[in-house]
Amino acid sequence: MNFLARRPRVAVALFGPQGQGSFNEAGLQGVQHALAAGHDVTPFWIAPRDEAARTAAVEQLCAQGFDLIVAHGGQGDSPVSHALQRWPSQRFAITQGSLQAPQVARYEVQQEQSAFLAGVLAALYSCSGVAAHFSGERVRPGLQGRAAYAHGLRVVGWQGRLLTQFCGHQHQPQLAELCIHTMADAGADVLFAMIDGGRSGATAACRARGVAQIGNVLDWVARDPQVFVASAVADSGEAIFRAVADFARGELALGRRRRFGLEEPALVRLQLRGDLPASVRVQIETWSHRLCTGEVVPDNEYAGEEWPVPQEAVSA
Repeated sequence: MNFLARRPRVAVALFGPQGQGSFNEAGLQGVQHALAAGHDVTPFWIAPRDEAARTAAVEQLCAQGFDLIVAHGGQGDSPVSHALQRWPSQRFAITQGSLQAPQVARYEVQQEQSAFLAGVLAALYSCSGVAAHFSGERVRPGLQGRAAYAHGLRVVGWQGRLLTQFCGHQHQPQLAELCIHTMADAGADVLFAMIDGGRSGATAACRARGVAQIGNVLDWVARDPQVFVASAVADSGEAIFRAVADFARGELALGRRRRFGLEEPALVRLQLRGDLPASVRVQIETWSHRLCTGEVVPDNEYAGEEWPVPQEAVSA
């Protein structure tokens, strides 16, 4: 395609209620970065969780003639795969996705690296011997993050218990709050929460129960240091910007994947609260180096027990 005559038109699909969630907040920052760089980018919010509704929304974007559609997050894998059946020539990019197709480029920040480091920290931090992981939808990036967190716990000799749960929804604060209370009841004193719009509920429960939280995507330590002992930063919005910039140059990674990790600490790192001891920081730096060199590769699969969603949350 000749882009000399005009700027390519790009749509960015954000899955979730408008204005909710740190993952989508990072996505919007990526859109804003692209706009500031002079690209023609428009964000679209796709609120429904139903797969058919998501697919229909993506197909509506295909019908509008965008040169590129960027689906933000693993939630885009299924609707894009279905949309390609009707629109086989449409170019797509998916951030944090796993769909492989000739017309799909995958752009990914390696959140599993910072999730691994979150596990190392949780093992060093916990006094109760019970660490927790919490997330919403069981999409591939979330599953990989959970596996990496569990791996990080193990590498430093964790002998305690891991509670891990996918509640089924990324954007329900009350549901998240109920779930975290049950984990606190079971003794969890540190929680890695890979949650989006439900973050406020998880944080309220942590504050009420004295559970130290490790956030993800954004720097939550800067926002709420009383609750957050660390944050597994993974700037997924930058993946949007780089996909758009590559497309404008005619270098989009169609049929391939571009990955960014700890070698770019502005994008991927474990942000620690300032009061953590030097011995903990040394451990995190050591394991960060091992990840960067490839000496250690985070697990992709988890085979342990799963913590049940409380019945009162299921029936609510």
